Amino acid sequence: MTPKERLSRIRLARTEGVGPMTYRRLLHRYSSAEESLIALPELARAGGRSAPPRVPSMAEIAREEEALQKMGGKFLLLGEAPYPPLLALLDDAPPVVAVLGTAETLSKRAVALVGARNASANGQRIAEHLGEELAEAGFVVVSGMARGIDAAAHRGAMRAHNGRGCTVAVVAGGLDVPYPHEHVALQQAIAEHGAVVSEMPLGTAPQARHFPRRNRIIAGLVLGVVVVEAALRSGSLVTVRIAQNAGREIFAVPGSPLDPRARGTNDLIRQGAHLTESISDVLENLPDHPAREGLSRLPLFAREAALGSDEILEDSPEDRDHADRDAGGDVNAATLAELRTQIPDLLDRAPIAVDELVRRCHFPAAAVMAVLLELELAGRIETLPGNRVALLGTSP
Repeated sequence: MTPKERLSRIRLARTEGVGPMTYRRLLHRYSSAEESLIALPELARAGGRSAPPRVPSMAEIAREEEALQKMGGKFLLLGEAPYPPLLALLDDAPPVVAVLGTAETLSKRAVALVGARNASANGQRIAEHLGEELAEAGFVVVSGMARGIDAAAHRGAMRAHNGRGCTVAVVAGGLDVPYPHEHVALQQAIAEHGAVVSEMPLGTAPQARHFPRRNRIIAGLVLGVVVVEAALRSGSLVTVRIAQNAGREIFAVPGSPLDPRARGTNDLIRQGAHLTESISDVLENLPDHPAREGLSRLPLFAREAALGSDEILEDSPEDRDHADRDAGGDVNAATLAELRTQIPDLLDRAPIAVDELVRRCHFPAAAVMAVLLELELAGRIETLPGNRVALLGTSP
């Protein structure tokens, strides 16, 4: 990959309206990120957008990369060798992540340790102990650097005798905006003992909508997720749900039925998560790879089938060229125009599988996919994991 194409891929990933799955479809449809960027304004206009989406300039991305390098960090791009292989398995794997510390840490065998921010003293002690034992056993401990259980897990891992490469923090904002603020020193220590990772551009202050995106990275980096204290409506359970869909193993530390912070973990155990009292409960049930059948074969933990998305990414160049001609040629202009009207009427805010949408449209799949791409770039729909789509609110 040339330096120019590399910067262009970061620009594409940072373009308004381009999510992780749209990024992959654009790269598949066009020969490069540069050509994708050239095509964006017309695609968005065809989808009903009046103004073209904002695309960061080459100079903006170059300045951000220079600032990241001065911090001691670097970008990892999906498809490059240093990119973590387990994370790349996600349907919505981030196209680019910024890393402080040792990037190779992200590709080691890892376990996530997550839980309540308002954790009890006992919960924090358990998280520290599990973090230290997992690191002693050779695993990287992944968490979100939040208060409570997350911070305890990181500190426990850094106490292990194996020193460097023992913990990874995935943060919701830019790497230059540590959150919470009192964890500035903790972030620096984690970077020295492993890595700190973010999908967001430098200078981004974390917002509520960023945390689910952060949680999917936590789930994607690991073989299993251990939950220590979580209420029934907890951000940690978002991580669990993503991990379940990705085929990761789920572990939960039981707690008192009188403590609201234990209701989420106790409910996970009730539904089939591994009851975890010590590291042996983790080691005995941790797969070598997410593809190994374990809890994933139970209905509760079933991975959503990504029907269609793999085909879009893996067909041959000949098939791709044929699909592009079918979807965008002048012969099918009337079909595309009809689909641009029909598809939004078939969608609502509840996600629907693309293959189901194709059946309802009674038009070629390639034409449907071409219009879905236009509508997403116009900000009218969103593409979700499992090759599903949903209608968004008002158009830009």
